[in-house]
Amino acid sequence: MEWLASNLPHATASLNSLATVLLVIGLVMVKRGNLKAHRNVMITCFAVSGLFLALYLLHKVALFQTTGSPNRRFPTDVSSAARTVYFTILGTHLLLAITVPPLAIAAIVQGLKDNREKHRKIVRFAFPIWLYVSITGVVVYYMLYWAYPVA
Repeated sequence: MEWLASNLPHATASLNSLATVLLVIGLVMVKRGNLKAHRNVMITCFAVSGLFLALYLLHKVALFQTTGSPNRRFPTDVSSAARTVYFTILGTHLLLAITVPPLAIAAIVQGLKDNREKHRKIVRFAFPIWLYVSITGVVVYYMLYWAYPVA
């Protein structure tokens, strides 16, 4: 479990990075009118995000079993500005991340049904939220594990 607790964050950050790239590619494909490529990329993105979620939850279990806490603490000996930035990004990331699965599922269902009107209405909200959550997940990882690692 210790190995999982130490290494899963790197895997989940990589999956978030991949999801970000796939979201942008999916947007480019639909803007170019390549709906088949768009569909395939977005389904792949959803699968990558699903794998992220499974590994993220596994990390929480492994970290809890290893340290007694499901979360790694942000250091207290850094500037208040860094802490404010970190917790602001983390807070918005967490609140919006809760909305991604139902929005993504709804968008995918409407897209697969070829109900373009409903699909577009959902995606107006789902896409920017999903993209923000994917990007800020990597930012949180960077701040917690690289910029301000706990000694």
